[in-house]
Amino acid sequence: MALDFSKVLIAPSVLAADFANLGAQVRAVEAAGADWIHLDVMDGQFVDNISFGPAFCAAVRKQVAIPTDIHLMIERPDHYLERFLPNANNVTVHVEAQHDVANTLRRIREAGRQAGLSLRPGTPFEAVEPFLDQIDLLLVMTVEPGFGGQPFLPGMVGKIEAAAAVRARRGLAFHIQVDGGIDAPQASLCVASGANVLVAGTSVFGKPDYAQAIRALR
Repeated sequence: MALDFSKVLIAPSVLAADFANLGAQVRAVEAAGADWIHLDVMDGQFVDNISFGPAFCAAVRKQVAIPTDIHLMIERPDHYLERFLPNANNVTVHVEAQHDVANTLRRIREAGRQAGLSLRPGTPFEAVEPFLDQIDLLLVMTVEPGFGGQPFLPGMVGKIEAAAAVRARRGLAFHIQVDGGIDAPQASLCVASGANVLVAGTSVFGKPDYAQAIRALR
C-alpha cells in the first residue's frame, strides 16, 4: 500500500518532557493525538550533549502504544544499533556519523524496523541522495542537533523541497521529517514544502494543553 504523505504526523520529542513525570507525560501526549514518540539519543561525541540510552527508550516503549521514533545522534550507530532495535519502530542515523551508512540502513530494515537517515544543517543535501532508495524516512534537521529550544533555521526549507522533488521524480516512498524549532508557523511552512512528519519538543511538552498544541501543529 502506498504511503499517504498528505497526512501530517506529529512526533513529540521527549527531550522536552519532564523526566520526573515521564510515564504520565508520554501517555498524555499519546492520548492528546500524537502519532509517534520521538527519542533523541545523544552520546556527547557526535553532538555536544548527552541525553539517554537504551534503557530509557525501553522505559518509554512500555508506556505507549504508538510508534517509537529513535534518532541516534551518536558517532557509532552501527556499534550500538542492536541495543535500540528492540524498543524502536523507526531508527534514524546520521549520514555524517562514523559508519557504513548503507550497511547500517540495511541492518535496520532487516530487523523489521523503518530506516531513517538524517543530515545536519551544514551538510549538503547531495550527501544523502545516494541513499534515498534505501530509507523509509529522511530527517532534515532544522536546527543544529544537540539541544532543544533552538530557533528554526529557515534556510533548511530548500532541503525539504529538494527531498520532495527527488522523491516524486524517482518514484520513491519515504517520509520527510523535520526537527528543530517547529511551532505552528514553521509547521505550515515545512508541510507546504513537502514535510509530513513534524518533531515537536517544547511546542508540545511546553504547552499546558497537549491536544490543542498538537492540533495547532497539524
